[in-house]
Amino acid sequence: MTWQEELASLVGDTGIRYAADAAVAEEEERDAGDTGVRVLGKGYYRVYEEGAGPEESLKEQVTGFVVATGEMLRELGCGFWDVAQQSLEGVGETYVGKKVRGHWDAVLRRLEFMNEYLPEDRDPAHAWPIVITVFLLALLVLSVNNGNETSVEAPKKLYVSPPSASRIQLLDGRYMAYQEKGVLAERARFFMIAPHAFLSSRLAGIPGIKESLLEEFGVRLITYDLPGFGESDPHPIRNLNSSAMDMLHLANALGVTDKFWVVGYSGGAMHAWAAVHYLPDRLAGAAMFAPMSNPYDSSLNKEEIRKTWDEWTMKRRLMYVLARRFPSLLPYFYHRNFLSGERGQPEKWLSLSLGKKDKSLLEEPVFREFWEKDAGESVRQGDAKPFVEEAMLQVSNWGFGLADLQVQNQHQGKGLLPWLKSLYGRVEHEQAGFLSPIHVWQGTDDHVVPPSMIEFVRRMIPGATVHRLLGEGHFSYFCFCDDCHRQIFSTLFGIPRGPLLTELEVDRPPNEQHIQDIASHDCTEQE
Repeated sequence: MTWQEELASLVGDTGIRYAADAAVAEEEERDAGDTGVRVLGKGYYRVYEEGAGPEESLKEQVTGFVVATGEMLRELGCGFWDVAQQSLEGVGETYVGKKVRGHWDAVLRRLEFMNEYLPEDRDPAHAWPIVITVFLLALLVLSVNNGNETSVEAPKKLYVSPPSASRIQLLDGRYMAYQEKGVLAERARFFMIAPHAFLSSRLAGIPGIKESLLEEFGVRLITYDLPGFGESDPHPIRNLNSSAMDMLHLANALGVTDKFWVVGYSGGAMHAWAAVHYLPDRLAGAAMFAPMSNPYDSSLNKEEIRKTWDEWTMKRRLMYVLARRFPSLLPYFYHRNFLSGERGQPEKWLSLSLGKKDKSLLEEPVFREFWEKDAGESVRQGDAKPFVEEAMLQVSNWGFGLADLQVQNQHQGKGLLPWLKSLYGRVEHEQAGFLSPIHVWQGTDDHVVPPSMIEFVRRMIPGATVHRLLGEGHFSYFCFCDDCHRQIFSTLFGIPRGPLLTELEVDRPPNEQHIQDIASHDCTEQE
């Protein structure tokens, strides 16, 4: 037996043979076509099973690999889950487990209100994991897209002017910044004090009010920074009672001895309502413009709640919910928004839905200049705490209700003597509540303070005079409108009579005054 035959006998069982020469290999390849044998290279071949097809394509191989990998990962995850369950079995009965479970149950109870936003036929245990997963994926996509943006214009910085406010020291040692406009205090017929709204400052007051109009009606307008805003020191424990007391101390320090009008606009209205409740004897009246009420007031009926919340944007609703239930989350949103140090739009910063006139006003350069200056002054201190406090005050218990402000007869008490007086004589009932006038202005195109909220004010305070402004928005009537400001002053003060005369002018004899007028007239003609 030759060595070729011995080699062939050794490898015969494996289906591989060695061909001595090319002719033999070609002949064997032809024979293999009928027996299911495939030649591999020169002199080599293999046997594949009868009926087997050609080799798989690359796409099929990749698909199979992915499917197999997915099955392996699923099995691996199931294995980890089983191990975790076995490892954590009985942990709930330990001291640490009981502590963690107690906090976890408390968190779940606080989050139960969010189930109201789910469809009724959805199980929260299955729905919320899906919602959270989709939310995280959306954040991931947004972060990836933001990372791919290369040519983005750098945002402009918000300008904050150097400190320049006049300040007084309050009884508790805090300093309050204020600003005065109009006639001098000793010549003022009327005083007006205006607390500002959210994300505003003493620079606002009545935006765009002319000095000539204040002079014509003899008005002195006083504005101030709320605690922690602008150049005012923060208050350690803020509430609406302390807000009213700050207003009283400010009036006394600035020589306002007569009664004054309080002006409340938008979110600043709650400080004006506080003055109406706590300082009724010091007020000549209240002028309210698109006044915000507490959206969680227990006196609101279901229809008023529905109409009010439906009018707001989703982000604004979220801010109110956070202020009510999770105020510790508000600084995160504020620092990414108006506390970022960058310029922004008021409708975005305040989550507003604007009407036609409001949009036109916000595009005016004069309003833009005012807004940037006022907002910059508001965030001067860069601290989120006063803004969080302001948001919490808006949605928390005020300590009084609007119904407490309406005029009503005081109860004379029970007993025989009051009953006999009511039978045999006319009993003069003392009235309680706010006895001075309350005027409320509201635009029909205001989407920030919906009409349902004003109807609530009218229902709680029947004596209030409500002025409906056709087509006006949240800003358009109160800000930079000369005719509107004249209408407001005419409603509050009547015919303009100018400032009060000084003692010298009052004591001057009529003939001397007449001679001076004639001399002044002659000088004018000569010129």
